[in-house]
Amino acid sequence: MVYAVVVAWLVVAAVVVLTWHSLDADRGRRAFVLILTLGLSLLHQLLFATVTEDALVTFRYAQNIADGNGPVFNPGERVEGYTNFLWLVLIALPRAAFGADIRTTAVVLSVLAALACVLLSCFLVNRIVAAARPEGAEPRPAIGVAAAVLTASAGGLAVYGASGSEVPLFVLLVLAVGYALAARRPVVAGVLVAFAVMTSPEGLVVAVLAGLWLVGAAVKEKHSWWAPVAYALGALVFLVPRLAWRATFYQHFLPAPLAAKLGGPLGGHLADGWPYLSGFALAHQGFLLLGLVAAVALLLRRPTARLAEAPDVTAAARGLGVAEPPVGTARLAGARGETPGTTRLSGQGETSVGTAIEARALLWLLFAIAAGLAAAAVLVGGDSGPSWRLLAPVPPLLAVAAVGVYGVLTAGVVDKPSPTPKPVAPRLVPVAACGLAGIAVFVSVFSPEMLDRVRNWHAHGTELAEIGGWLGDYLPPGSVVSGAAPGALAAHGGQLLIIDVLGRTDDHIAREGRHVDGVAIDYDYVVNGRRPTLAVPADGGYDDRQHCAIDPVYAGKYEVATFRRVGTPYWVSVYPRAEQAKSLVADLDKGPDFRYVPCPS
Repeated sequence: MVYAVVVAWLVVAAVVVLTWHSLDADRGRRAFVLILTLGLSLLHQLLFATVTEDALVTFRYAQNIADGNGPVFNPGERVEGYTNFLWLVLIALPRAAFGADIRTTAVVLSVLAALACVLLSCFLVNRIVAAARPEGAEPRPAIGVAAAVLTASAGGLAVYGASGSEVPLFVLLVLAVGYALAARRPVVAGVLVAFAVMTSPEGLVVAVLAGLWLVGAAVKEKHSWWAPVAYALGALVFLVPRLAWRATFYQHFLPAPLAAKLGGPLGGHLADGWPYLSGFALAHQGFLLLGLVAAVALLLRRPTARLAEAPDVTAAARGLGVAEPPVGTARLAGARGETPGTTRLSGQGETSVGTAIEARALLWLLFAIAAGLAAAAVLVGGDSGPSWRLLAPVPPLLAVAAVGVYGVLTAGVVDKPSPTPKPVAPRLVPVAACGLAGIAVFVSVFSPEMLDRVRNWHAHGTELAEIGGWLGDYLPPGSVVSGAAPGALAAHGGQLLIIDVLGRTDDHIAREGRHVDGVAIDYDYVVNGRRPTLAVPADGGYDDRQHCAIDPVYAGKYEVATFRRVGTPYWVSVYPRAEQAKSLVADLDKGPDFRYVPCPS
């Protein structure tokens, strides 16, 4: 699969570079290139194709909704152990209505959302560049293709594309908010940002920054004051009922995973967050350098006003909705080719300076959202999953913003027909985009934080799911199991009641537990309050040797029982409750795949 992804990138790069000059005018060829880019994105996603622990937790909630138990992890326990309400609803509905498999539905939807991100990045760039294009000038839709290629190569989007998680949907909604603002649809932007907030808590960053952007535009009279009001109404019409239902059903405004994550001291979060961000920056140097260069160029290149070549300057100014220049000023500017009201762009027509400024402002918003998401990741202490899940939207945002900057700053540069061959310089854009895309693909393959770690993560999740299925089949009905990977244990564990010792699906631990290294724990509550039938101490799958020592937090109330995975050199240790240990071990030893091996005395 690695070779297939590399070959796909080479094919896309070759086609984009060789056909670049014809992509603007040839819609069919442009569609063909986008289809190839979608193929690259799909192969990039299938290279990883690992369902995450968080996704498995959501699957359990979705299954309980479909079974009529409501949005709960354990039947009868109202704990909001998820932060992706919209995604939960989307994957639960097909199961409830048609009996569709939840895992398959989630993976298909996440792949489609990632592919939609590739297309939307293209459309968003072209929408922004169109705002800066002079009236009557030829459109330049090929620029959007460069953004699509960069988005398809983004490692974070690929890692979580076939994960069954909400990450691709969140990235798609962030880009969609930008598109709605570019289209001057504040109500739609408000609705989309509400969906983003209901998909991931990081959506609050997008909501605040987009709202401030609209307020700033209203202050500068680029929008009416109705725009930020409409934006707020579009968001609140969904968020207020959602918050009211959450408070009524769960009796809390903050989900358990967030409470468990945010309960520690800020210093501890920053100590974990900075290495998280630096690791991301090291692996995504290409995107960050591209974004930095684009931001500096946008800052240094101010929009200039020039007089068009049209003889009737006053009429042109009226048609563009700008102030008419004084006669003397117009004549003087005519000699220099400049005037404050309009922009001359290679004799192709005029565009209002205000429209170009709005396009530039939207590019700054995309940069701000990327920076805001990075800051939020640092403040919450990062994330334990591979490939920097919290920062998955940043590379696509930087790709769209950087390519958009090129399009906006060169909106007045038009290639003139010439009998001589075109210079090499115009091909720098596709060459640079495809080159950076190739670097991103190779980083995703060779970075230890990406493909290798995802494969280990996949192996551990598969092993824990096997352990959960074994426990669900042979433990007595209604048994309570504690562990640090509740989603994987629940994947095939039937209706075992599962306690998350890290508090992500347990309100008491999340809100009242002790916070250590970014997680919440309360083993006294687990051992003496919840009294699980059996504990699974490992969160990394099987061990490569027999472990007979018991974790001190379980000592005295539990015993160690070790089992060997039949036909393999692997072991699993579990802790049955002392008074039930003999019968529980006998039940578990009935399974054909695990054989009980007593510890040496």
